[in-house]
Amino acid sequence: MPTILLRLMLALLFMLLISPKSDGQDEQWCIADEQTPDSELLEAMDWACGAGGANCTNIQPNQPCFYPNTTKDHASYAFNNYFQKYKNKGGSCYFKGAGLITELDPSYNSCHYEFTPWQ
Repeated sequence: MPTILLRLMLALLFMLLISPKSDGQDEQWCIADEQTPDSELLEAMDWACGAGGANCTNIQPNQPCFYPNTTKDHASYAFNNYFQKYKNKGGSCYFKGAGLITELDPSYNSCHYEFTPWQ
């Protein structure tokens, strides 16, 4: 009986050692809150794309994230770009209450929303 118990414990230990490791972190993106008025989204997006340092090139005309051409969609892209760029340096997804965290990748068609792991 003790031999079986020892073998079982060794098997469990082996399985723990070879199982994939998880750091317990989910992938997160920052998007615009649908309930925020467009005027507030525009103000937050202007900050993110300007003084905030987000790269908003992909939401310009003839770029992959221009369509749909809505304030909410453009703000979501800008918020996420800022969030991914600065979240490991103290940046947040707050934007005066206009931003929300989602664990669903908002990328669509050829519009790719970046993801940067937490460090």
